[in-house]
Amino acid sequence: MRSFLTLGAAAVALAIAAPALAQTTSPTAPAQDPAAAAPATPAPATAAAAPVTAGQPVKDNTGATIGTVAEVKPDASGKTMAAIKMDDKTFAVDVANLAVRDGATLINASKAEIEGMLGGAKPQ
Repeated sequence: MRSFLTLGAAAVALAIAAPALAQTTSPTAPAQDPAAAAPATPAPATAAAAPVTAGQPVKDNTGATIGTVAEVKPDASGKTMAAIKMDDKTFAVDVANLAVRDGATLINASKAEIEGMLGGAKPQ
């Protein structure tokens, strides 16, 4: 069940987080489509991106803190995944689909959207 939850959550998170790196809209700017709003401006090509690390707070696309990064490790395919603890649920997201700004990990979805995607999942 845990693998199914992790895999399902990762797939959902990838679908909503992928536009984050391609957008330049600020997290507080209203957007037509919540999935299209980006929580961060990508770093200039000459600057190294800050890494996602365990213990960082996680902010949604509204700028609200919704949880913390529980751990960062590779999955079976070698992709680096971040386990995000939100309330009583934990889900995994490919770190390539996350951004880091001001010491916080940013995800391109609201807490309500994430909860809706995890709706049927049982707490770990």
